[in-house]
Amino acid sequence: MEHQVFVPVPAERLRTALADQARVARAVPGLQQEAGAEPLTGRLRLRVGGHSVTYRGTARVSAREDGTYAVDGDATESRGTGAVKLALTLTLTDTGDGCTVTAEGGAEASGRITELPAETVTAAAARLLTRFLEALATDDEERTERTEETGAAGTPARAVHADRLSDRLADDFADTGEPPAEAAHARRTMIGRSAEEVDHAPPRGRYAPVPAPQTVTGNPVVRWAAPAAALALASAIVVTRALRKRR
Repeated sequence: MEHQVFVPVPAERLRTALADQARVARAVPGLQQEAGAEPLTGRLRLRVGGHSVTYRGTARVSAREDGTYAVDGDATESRGTGAVKLALTLTLTDTGDGCTVTAEGGAEASGRITELPAETVTAAAARLLTRFLEALATDDEERTERTEETGAAGTPARAVHADRLSDRLADDFADTGEPPAEAAHARRTMIGRSAEEVDHAPPRGRYAPVPAPQTVTGNPVVRWAAPAAALALASAIVVTRALRKRR
């Protein structure tokens, strides 16, 4: 097969990503890595048209002296006796504001995948390769955005969130001249909690909602039993006194 993919990053940046096997593994769509093994070892479910075949195996990406990259892989069906052996060459070329990756090579296969139309299999492989290269190219951008969200000095995002909350509370107290004690308390209590927990935590201090007064409703049986008991006691006293007078 021969397939080309354009990614909006320089070729040198993509070379750096291809040299990191952990980043390569993260970019493979649907790869379930095997614990304690090499990064590119695990299970991969390949969708071909309306069918899917799950493989278990290992792949390797290595740089060549001519500047190209070799992609080799061996896998077997997780349920079946089929196998696939992959051999590709990746060539990176700077193109305008990005890089064009040309993939050339092929695969030897046996088992279920050989029963499917060749065109459908080629289209599925090209789609997987495109998604892989696009994910590999954007991995750095997403990592940079996450770093910026945590603050320039590496401050955790939840600490930044607490700082912003305490600043807002401090602004509320500025006009009254009261010390922003609740702002400091907010920062002390919010750090160590996730942003989601902070957003959904009930407000405290003077912002805490006043609980609605509880209405105590007595049991109707008890409410009527007390007067009845008093009446019975009074009747008993009257009868006792009348009997004494007769004697």
